[in-house]
Amino acid sequence: MALSDDIELLAALPLFSGLDNDQLRLIAFGAEHRQVAAGQALFREKAPAECAYVVARGDIELYVIGRDGKPHLETRVGPGVMLSELALVTMVERKYTAVAAADVDVIRITRALFHRLLEEYPQMARQVESRIKQSLAALIEGSEALAPRFS
Repeated sequence: MALSDDIELLAALPLFSGLDNDQLRLIAFGAEHRQVAAGQALFREKAPAECAYVVARGDIELYVIGRDGKPHLETRVGPGVMLSELALVTMVERKYTAVAAADVDVIRITRALFHRLLEEYPQMARQVESRIKQSLAALIEGSEALAPRFS
């Protein structure tokens, strides 16, 4: 993919929406593309996450290990989806095992790159902080809606 394609893909992500072209260009330039062959794992559940991935081409299946110890397909994601977004901010474990459904191209964004950008662009840090707060609020709201089901 061309740098302009990567910038367009990153601009469509909720976390990066509202960033200017120069900021998006820095992310795209500092990130790296990885190809994952069909059937290969991009990462495994419970592994430490030091980066996020954006699916650029192809589909990835996300599995969790069930109580029976076997992997269960949770969902399938395609281009324009960011995996492990929170890993850009802090150390977390992967929630899923991500397996390429077909040959896949992903953009790998490291936490170090992301932190460097936040330091260089305090305005970007405020925008990202606002987006993370919105995401957490939506998560809390969603869990509150589910609470009566488990009472």
